[in-house]
Amino acid sequence: MLTDKHGRKINYLRLAVTDRCNLRCTYCMPEEGLDWLSRKELMTDEEMLRICSVFTEMGVDKIRITGGEPFIRKNFISLLENIAHLNGLDQLTITTNGLLTEPHVPKLKELGITSVNLSLDTLDKDRFFAITRRNSLDKVLKTIDTLLQNEIHVKINAVVMENSNIEDLIPLAKLTEDLNIDVRFIEEMPFNGGSHETSLEWNFIRILEHLKGHFPSIVKINDPKHSTSYNYKIPGFKGDIGIIAAYTRSFCGDCNRIRITPSGVMRTCLYDAGTLNLKDAMREGKTDEELKEFIELAIQNKPKDGWEAEKFNLTEQQSHQSMATIGG
Repeated sequence: MLTDKHGRKINYLRLAVTDRCNLRCTYCMPEEGLDWLSRKELMTDEEMLRICSVFTEMGVDKIRITGGEPFIRKNFISLLENIAHLNGLDQLTITTNGLLTEPHVPKLKELGITSVNLSLDTLDKDRFFAITRRNSLDKVLKTIDTLLQNEIHVKINAVVMENSNIEDLIPLAKLTEDLNIDVRFIEEMPFNGGSHETSLEWNFIRILEHLKGHFPSIVKINDPKHSTSYNYKIPGFKGDIGIIAAYTRSFCGDCNRIRITPSGVMRTCLYDAGTLNLKDAMREGKTDEELKEFIELAIQNKPKDGWEAEKFNLTEQQSHQSMATIGG
């Protein structure tokens, strides 16, 4: 098992398979998009599968596939199928915006995927267009219905933004009443591709106060081990509600994850700059054992928390990268 110098066991890999996205969310990137990576800069399917195999051999038993939007990647389902069959992998999950997901839901179930995280910041068609710059809410809602019909658990991730979607917090929370859905409200982060200045008005405390104002009976429930969210339950509701303190970073002490960007950069913290490029190492002919040595060294230098990582590793330019390039 991989263990860092703070005694945290690392068993969770988040792999971004592309930086491209078919939405232009205001909190993630400018309207014109980003300078996308060229195909040469991206890892191949074989390189991604090799990285996943190396990590599972080192004790990683959970892999989440992210982007960008992962379903944009050519041959994504084939890559997903190969990852799903790796020895030692207990849990494979996906984070998606839902636009291209619905036709593939039966295949996801066949591969043993039991939970999907879906990015959705509003249930209002006009506000969806204002936030994403795309008129595609109907596709997302259809994906949710199909996932539920196939008994795949849905976790909705909603970024809370002042003057943008505050009136959506309560309608989103009400989804947990009758459906097998968890809704997690996320503090806005600075990783917006330089699209705007991040507002910190709606932090964890204010989000919770807002929810309590509408659901006075809401109660704190136990947080699963390694959870990034503080979790709550409205009595009588099927699903749970979580709040992720992504900017205030109060969950770092139990961090068990590693991120790999589409270009192969390993980030031991969301807020660090990444110091190890596994794609380059593979293309230089490094063996799996050499890759493992590099990975172990990088994990030993994993920062204590996001504040330490930001202090020592992020430049001003890096702090305004898009989440699409980092992998969520």
